[in-house]
Amino acid sequence: MSAEEVATQLIDSKPESDPKRIAKDLFSGTMAGVAQVLTGMPFDTTKVRLVEGNYSGPIEVIKQLLKNEGILGFYKGTLTPLVGIGACVSIQFGVNEFMKRFFSSYHAKKGLAPNTPLSSMEYYLCGGAAGLANGLLASPIELIRIKLQIQTGNINTKQFNGPLDCFKKIYQKNGTRGIFKGIFPTLIREGHGIGIYFMTFEALIKNDMVKNNISRKEIPSWKLCLFGATAGYSMWCTAYPIDVIKTKLQSDNLNNPKYKTSLHVIKDIYKTTGYRGFFKGFVPTLLRAAPANAITFQVFELTMRLLD
Repeated sequence: MSAEEVATQLIDSKPESDPKRIAKDLFSGTMAGVAQVLTGMPFDTTKVRLVEGNYSGPIEVIKQLLKNEGILGFYKGTLTPLVGIGACVSIQFGVNEFMKRFFSSYHAKKGLAPNTPLSSMEYYLCGGAAGLANGLLASPIELIRIKLQIQTGNINTKQFNGPLDCFKKIYQKNGTRGIFKGIFPTLIREGHGIGIYFMTFEALIKNDMVKNNISRKEIPSWKLCLFGATAGYSMWCTAYPIDVIKTKLQSDNLNNPKYKTSLHVIKDIYKTTGYRGFFKGFVPTLLRAAPANAITFQVFELTMRLLD
Protein backbone atom coordinates (compact mmCIF):
# COMPACT_ATOMS: atom_id res chain seq x y z
CA MET A 1 0.00 0.00 0.00
CA SER A 2 1.41 3.41 -0.98
CA ALA A 3 1.98 6.25 1.47
CA GLU A 4 -0.88 8.19 -0.11
CA GLU A 5 -3.29 5.25 0.28
CA VAL A 6 -2.21 4.80 3.90
CA ALA A 7 -2.77 8.49 4.59
CA THR A 8 -6.27 8.30 3.14
CA GLN A 9 -7.08 5.44 5.50
CA LEU A 10 -5.50 7.17 8.53
CA ILE A 11 -7.28 10.47 7.98
CA ASP A 12 -10.96 10.56 7.06
CA SER A 13 -11.17 12.77 4.00
CA LYS A 14 -14.61 14.14 4.82
CA PRO A 15 -14.54 17.78 5.95
CA GLU A 16 -14.47 18.52 9.67
CA SER A 17 -17.76 20.42 9.32
CA ASP A 18 -19.65 17.29 8.22
CA PRO A 19 -22.20 16.76 11.03
CA LYS A 20 -22.58 13.03 10.29
CA ARG A 21 -18.82 12.48 10.51
CA ILE A 22 -18.60 14.34 13.82
CA ALA A 23 -21.66 12.52 15.21
CA LYS A 24 -20.12 9.15 14.28
CA ASP A 25 -16.83 10.11 15.98
CA LEU A 26 -18.63 11.16 19.16
CA PHE A 27 -20.93 8.14 19.31
CA SER A 28 -18.06 5.72 18.74
CA GLY A 29 -16.06 7.51 21.44
CA THR A 30 -18.98 7.23 23.87
CA MET A 31 -19.24 3.49 23.33
CA ALA A 32 -15.49 3.17 23.84
CA GLY A 33 -15.71 5.20 27.06
CA VAL A 34 -18.45 3.02 28.55
CA ALA A 35 -16.42 -0.10 27.74
CA GLN A 36 -13.34 1.48 29.30
CA VAL A 37 -15.09 2.29 32.59
CA LEU A 38 -16.63 -1.15 33.02
CA THR A 39 -13.31 -2.83 32.29
CA GLY A 40 -11.02 -0.58 34.29
CA MET A 41 -13.02 0.47 37.37
CA PRO A 42 -11.79 -2.33 39.72
CA PHE A 43 -8.17 -1.51 38.86
CA ASP A 44 -8.77 2.21 39.30
CA THR A 45 -10.43 1.79 42.71
CA THR A 46 -7.47 -0.30 43.85
CA LYS A 47 -5.05 2.37 42.64
CA VAL A 48 -6.90 5.22 44.36
CA ARG A 49 -7.05 3.31 47.67
CA LEU A 50 -3.30 2.64 47.41
CA VAL A 51 -2.44 6.28 46.74
CA GLU A 52 -4.69 7.58 49.52
CA GLY A 53 -4.48 4.85 52.19
CA ASN A 54 -1.84 3.02 54.21
CA TYR A 55 -1.71 -0.36 52.49
CA SER A 56 1.26 -2.66 51.97
CA GLY A 57 0.32 -3.25 48.34
CA PRO A 58 -2.52 -3.93 45.89
CA ILE A 59 -3.14 -7.44 47.28
CA GLU A 60 -3.97 -6.00 50.71
CA VAL A 61 -6.31 -3.45 49.13
CA ILE A 62 -8.15 -6.19 47.25
CA LYS A 63 -8.44 -8.38 50.36
CA GLN A 64 -9.78 -5.52 52.49
CA LEU A 65 -12.25 -4.46 49.80
CA LEU A 66 -13.63 -7.96 49.39
CA LYS A 67 -13.80 -8.51 53.15
CA ASN A 68 -15.43 -5.22 54.12
CA GLU A 69 -17.37 -4.11 51.04
CA GLY A 70 -17.73 -7.11 48.77
CA ILE A 71 -17.22 -7.25 45.02
CA LEU A 72 -19.36 -4.15 44.51
CA GLY A 73 -16.80 -2.16 46.49
CA PHE A 74 -14.61 -2.17 43.39
CA TYR A 75 -17.35 -0.29 41.55
CA LYS A 76 -17.89 2.49 44.07
CA GLY A 77 -18.51 5.76 42.29
CA THR A 78 -19.09 4.01 38.96
CA LEU A 79 -22.18 6.00 37.98
CA THR A 80 -20.33 9.29 37.64
CA PRO A 81 -17.52 7.94 35.40
CA LEU A 82 -19.92 5.71 33.47
CA VAL A 83 -21.78 8.81 32.32
CA GLY A 84 -18.88 11.23 32.52
CA ILE A 85 -16.03 9.13 31.14
CA GLY A 86 -18.29 8.10 28.27
CA ALA A 87 -18.54 11.81 27.48
CA CYS A 88 -14.81 12.34 28.12
CA VAL A 89 -13.67 9.57 25.79
CA SER A 90 -16.20 10.79 23.26
CA ILE A 91 -14.55 14.21 23.40
CA GLN A 92 -11.08 12.67 23.18
CA PHE A 93 -11.79 10.71 20.03
CA GLY A 94 -13.98 13.41 18.51
CA VAL A 95 -11.36 16.15 18.91
CA ASN A 96 -8.55 13.83 17.85
CA GLU A 97 -10.34 12.92 14.60
CA PHE A 98 -11.21 16.58 14.00
CA MET A 99 -7.57 17.61 14.47
CA LYS A 100 -6.36 14.88 12.10
CA ARG A 101 -8.62 16.33 9.41
CA PHE A 102 -7.46 19.84 10.32
CA PHE A 103 -3.81 18.95 9.75
CA SER A 104 -4.71 17.19 6.51
CA SER A 105 -6.39 20.39 5.30
CA TYR A 106 -3.40 22.41 6.52
CA HIS A 107 -1.09 20.26 4.42
CA ALA A 108 -3.23 20.96 1.34
CA LYS A 109 -3.15 24.72 1.99
CA LYS A 110 0.65 24.59 2.27
CA GLY A 111 0.86 22.95 -1.15
CA LEU A 112 1.98 19.55 0.07
CA ALA A 113 1.13 16.43 -1.89
CA PRO A 114 -2.47 15.21 -1.44
CA ASN A 115 -2.99 12.91 1.54
CA THR A 116 0.49 13.55 2.94
CA PRO A 117 0.72 11.42 6.12
CA LEU A 118 0.76 13.26 9.41
CA SER A 119 4.05 13.32 11.30
CA SER A 120 4.44 11.88 14.78
CA MET A 121 4.51 15.39 16.21
CA GLU A 122 1.26 16.24 14.45
CA TYR A 123 -0.37 13.12 15.88
CA TYR A 124 0.94 14.16 19.30
CA LEU A 125 -0.59 17.62 18.87
CA CYS A 126 -3.90 16.07 17.78
CA GLY A 127 -3.96 13.98 20.93
CA GLY A 128 -2.78 16.89 23.06
CA ALA A 129 -5.67 19.05 21.88
CA ALA A 130 -8.05 16.17 22.58
CA GLY A 131 -6.59 15.78 26.07
CA LEU A 132 -6.91 19.46 26.94
CA ALA A 133 -10.51 19.57 25.76
CA ASN A 134 -11.27 16.42 27.73
CA GLY A 135 -9.47 17.64 30.86
CA LEU A 136 -11.99 20.40 31.53
CA LEU A 137 -14.73 17.80 31.88
CA ALA A 138 -12.61 15.02 33.37
CA SER A 139 -11.35 17.03 36.35
CA PRO A 140 -14.66 17.44 38.26
CA ILE A 141 -15.79 13.93 37.26
CA GLU A 142 -12.61 12.39 38.64
CA LEU A 143 -12.85 14.52 41.78
CA ILE A 144 -16.30 13.13 42.61
CA ARG A 145 -15.30 9.58 41.67
CA ILE A 146 -12.24 9.71 43.91
CA LYS A 147 -14.19 11.15 46.86
CA LEU A 148 -16.60 8.22 46.58
CA GLN A 149 -13.88 5.61 46.01
CA ILE A 150 -11.96 6.44 49.19
CA GLN A 151 -15.12 6.52 51.28
CA THR A 152 -15.50 3.59 53.67
CA GLY A 153 -18.01 2.61 56.35
CA ASN A 154 -21.78 2.12 56.41
CA ILE A 155 -24.53 4.47 55.28
CA ASN A 156 -24.68 6.18 58.67
CA THR A 157 -21.01 7.18 58.69
CA LYS A 158 -20.55 8.09 55.04
CA GLN A 159 -19.84 11.70 54.20
CA PHE A 160 -21.39 11.51 50.74
CA ASN A 161 -24.57 9.71 49.67
CA GLY A 162 -23.85 9.40 45.97
CA PRO A 163 -22.46 11.61 43.19
CA LEU A 164 -25.06 14.40 43.39
CA ASP A 165 -24.72 14.71 47.16
CA CYS A 166 -20.93 14.78 46.77
CA PHE A 167 -21.13 17.53 44.15
CA LYS A 168 -23.52 19.54 46.30
CA LYS A 169 -21.38 19.37 49.44
CA ILE A 170 -18.17 20.23 47.61
CA TYR A 171 -19.84 23.21 45.95
CA GLN A 172 -21.38 24.40 49.22
CA LYS A 173 -17.99 24.22 50.92
CA ASN A 174 -15.67 25.65 48.26
CA GLY A 175 -17.79 26.78 45.31
CA THR A 176 -16.63 26.37 41.72
CA ARG A 177 -13.01 26.38 42.84
CA GLY A 178 -13.67 23.27 44.90
CA ILE A 179 -15.34 21.46 42.01
CA PHE A 180 -12.28 22.10 39.84
CA LYS A 181 -9.67 21.23 42.45
CA GLY A 182 -6.79 19.52 40.68
CA ILE A 183 -7.61 21.05 37.28
CA PHE A 184 -4.02 22.11 36.50
CA PRO A 185 -2.33 18.71 36.99
CA THR A 186 -5.31 17.16 35.19
CA LEU A 187 -4.74 19.37 32.14
CA ILE A 188 -1.01 18.63 32.15
CA ARG A 189 -1.64 14.89 32.45
CA GLU A 190 -4.30 14.91 29.75
CA GLY A 191 -2.49 17.20 27.32
CA HIS A 192 0.77 15.26 27.38
CA GLY A 193 -0.60 11.81 28.19
CA ILE A 194 -3.33 11.74 25.55
CA GLY A 195 -0.87 13.20 23.04
CA ILE A 196 1.44 10.21 23.59
CA TYR A 197 -1.60 7.91 23.66
CA PHE A 198 -2.94 8.70 20.20
CA MET A 199 0.51 9.18 18.67
CA THR A 200 1.48 5.64 19.72
CA PHE A 201 -1.74 4.05 18.45
CA GLU A 202 -1.66 5.79 15.08
CA ALA A 203 2.03 4.91 14.59
CA LEU A 204 1.27 1.22 15.19
CA ILE A 205 -1.75 1.33 12.86
CA LYS A 206 0.28 3.02 10.12
CA ASN A 207 3.16 0.55 10.47
CA ASP A 208 0.82 -2.46 10.23
CA MET A 209 -0.93 -1.10 7.16
CA VAL A 210 2.34 -0.44 5.32
CA LYS A 211 4.07 -3.65 6.44
CA ASN A 212 1.18 -5.98 5.55
CA ASN A 213 -0.27 -3.94 2.66
CA ILE A 214 -3.77 -3.84 4.19
CA SER A 215 -6.43 -1.22 4.79
CA ARG A 216 -7.32 0.07 8.25
CA LYS A 217 -10.56 -1.93 8.23
CA GLU A 218 -8.62 -5.12 7.58
CA ILE A 219 -6.62 -4.88 10.80
CA PRO A 220 -7.95 -7.69 13.04
CA SER A 221 -9.52 -7.09 16.45
CA TRP A 222 -6.68 -8.72 18.36
CA LYS A 223 -4.21 -6.27 16.85
CA LEU A 224 -6.47 -3.32 17.70
CA CYS A 225 -6.44 -4.60 21.28
CA LEU A 226 -2.65 -5.01 21.24
CA PHE A 227 -2.11 -1.53 19.82
CA GLY A 228 -4.57 -0.03 22.31
CA ALA A 229 -2.85 -1.74 25.25
CA THR A 230 0.53 -0.45 24.04
CA ALA A 231 -0.88 3.07 23.73
CA GLY A 232 -2.18 2.82 27.29
CA TYR A 233 1.22 1.75 28.59
CA SER A 234 2.97 4.59 26.75
CA MET A 235 0.58 7.13 28.25
CA TRP A 236 0.83 5.98 31.88
CA CYS A 237 4.59 5.40 31.81
CA THR A 238 5.07 9.08 30.92
CA ALA A 239 2.21 10.70 32.85
CA TYR A 240 1.75 8.67 36.04
CA PRO A 241 3.55 10.97 38.53
CA ILE A 242 1.31 13.83 37.42
CA ASP A 243 -1.72 11.64 38.09
CA VAL A 244 -0.50 10.89 41.62
CA ILE A 245 -0.24 14.63 42.33
CA LYS A 246 -3.75 15.14 40.98
CA THR A 247 -5.14 12.24 43.01
CA LYS A 248 -3.56 13.55 46.22
CA LEU A 249 -5.14 16.96 45.65
CA GLN A 250 -8.57 15.54 44.85
CA SER A 251 -8.62 13.00 47.68
CA ASP A 252 -7.73 15.64 50.26
CA ASN A 253 -10.07 16.09 53.22
CA LEU A 254 -12.95 18.39 52.29
CA ASN A 255 -13.35 20.03 55.71
CA ASN A 256 -9.71 20.09 56.79
CA PRO A 257 -7.56 20.09 53.63
CA LYS A 258 -3.87 19.30 53.87
CA TYR A 259 -2.82 20.64 50.48
CA LYS A 260 -3.26 24.04 48.85
CA THR A 261 -1.37 23.63 45.58
CA SER A 262 0.27 20.99 43.38
CA LEU A 263 3.69 22.25 44.52
CA HIS A 264 2.67 21.60 48.11
CA VAL A 265 1.77 18.01 47.16
CA ILE A 266 5.08 17.49 45.35
CA LYS A 267 7.10 18.70 48.34
CA ASP A 268 5.11 16.55 50.77
CA ILE A 269 5.40 13.37 48.67
CA TYR A 270 9.14 13.80 48.17
CA LYS A 271 9.71 14.61 51.84
CA THR A 272 7.78 11.61 53.17
CA THR A 273 8.39 8.88 50.58
CA GLY A 274 10.98 10.18 48.10
CA TYR A 275 10.77 9.48 44.38
CA ARG A 276 8.96 6.20 45.02
CA GLY A 277 5.96 8.14 46.29
CA PHE A 278 5.27 9.46 42.80
CA PHE A 279 4.77 5.89 41.58
CA LYS A 280 2.57 4.62 44.39
CA GLY A 281 -0.25 2.57 42.85
CA PHE A 282 1.66 2.20 39.58
CA VAL A 283 1.25 -1.58 39.41
CA PRO A 284 -2.59 -1.67 39.38
CA THR A 285 -2.55 1.21 36.92
CA LEU A 286 -0.36 -0.77 34.53
CA LEU A 287 -2.52 -3.85 35.04
CA ARG A 288 -5.56 -1.72 34.18
CA ALA A 289 -3.88 -0.05 31.19
CA ALA A 290 -3.79 -3.19 29.06
CA PRO A 291 -7.43 -4.37 29.20
CA ALA A 292 -9.04 -0.93 29.57
CA ASN A 293 -7.25 0.70 26.65
CA ALA A 294 -7.31 -2.42 24.52
CA ILE A 295 -11.10 -2.52 24.75
CA THR A 296 -11.34 1.26 24.30
CA PHE A 297 -9.64 1.33 20.92
CA GLN A 298 -11.21 -1.92 19.78
CA VAL A 299 -14.74 -0.69 20.52
CA PHE A 300 -14.06 2.68 18.87
CA GLU A 301 -12.61 1.20 15.69
CA LEU A 302 -15.26 -1.53 15.36
CA THR A 303 -18.11 0.93 16.04
CA MET A 304 -16.73 3.25 13.35
CA ARG A 305 -16.60 0.33 10.91
CA LEU A 306 -20.22 -0.54 11.62
CA LEU A 307 -21.34 3.09 11.20
CA ASP A 308 -19.43 3.45 7.94
